[in-house]
Amino acid sequence: MPGRGTRRALIAIAVAAASLAAGGCAGDDQSPVEGGTAGASGAGGVLTWALADRPAGLDPLLATSRSDQLVTRQVHEPLVEDLAPPFGAARRVPGLAASSGPDAGFTIWRFGLRQGVRFQDGTPFNAGAVLANAERWRTTTAGRELLPDLFAADAPRPDLVRFFLDRPDPDFPDRLADPRLGIVSPRALQPHSGTGARMAREVRSGSGPFELRESDAGGALVARNLTWWGTERGLGPALDQVEFRVSTGADGRLALLEAGDVQVAEALGPAEARDARRDPLLAVLRGGGNSLGLERSVRGIDSASEIPSLSGVWVARVGRG
Repeated sequence: MPGRGTRRALIAIAVAAASLAAGGCAGDDQSPVEGGTAGASGAGGVLTWALADRPAGLDPLLATSRSDQLVTRQVHEPLVEDLAPPFGAARRVPGLAASSGPDAGFTIWRFGLRQGVRFQDGTPFNAGAVLANAERWRTTTAGRELLPDLFAADAPRPDLVRFFLDRPDPDFPDRLADPRLGIVSPRALQPHSGTGARMAREVRSGSGPFELRESDAGGALVARNLTWWGTERGLGPALDQVEFRVSTGADGRLALLEAGDVQVAEALGPAEARDARRDPLLAVLRGGGNSLGLERSVRGIDSASEIPSLSGVWVARVGRG
């Protein structure tokens, strides 16, 4: 790939804030680059992101590292999220749960489901799919650690699920926004019922804006899901692909960023962050306990979100000398 000084067309993205844990805030380095023009959704482009470690797999429930969660979050959507169109428009769109509400005691939570959604393998997203995931959360160690008070779930209608808790929890929807609780197609689970299930298939297992195309020791490649429900609502994604490239040393990730081989470098150390700030073509954001280095042509990454969602990606072309 040519160096940054020779490239005229660079990718600029705007990322919708995920409804995840907040941490830190961006400084002046987050200001947008002048001269960009928005492209249409699906206009194309590839973003390359340097990870600190190799994702162990795509199973959201077993995604313990930041790299695991960042990649699986693009493929598997949590039941609860709050999506924004590109460039931070005021209009917000709820995710798979179109509505929610508790009983008076906050021990029963009802979630109205978005209709017309399908997983990438063609399986309908409905109450049955949510119940299979809830059963998995309830009957596995990893699931019980995340939702210790969940003891049952049912579906009065195909578009409505209820979660029953051992104790009141006013923050239960926020817990369901955790990327580790991404909804998986029941056909990808073994057994399909979800009871004590493992994820037996990673390919086409989610409902999210990207689908897995490649995964090996060097990283992962996700490509735009042509049937994602959010596209017709103006949520993107505009990028054709996102390449996650593993580089285990912070100095190596900075070198890739300086050479223009990646546009975003994850988890820079204090020394690397200082060096990046000295480069007028680079910016540094702090959020979620990490320093994120990026080319200044990359806009809109929400540094207050520990695990960014790329569902609101938008492509612009920016000229540079």
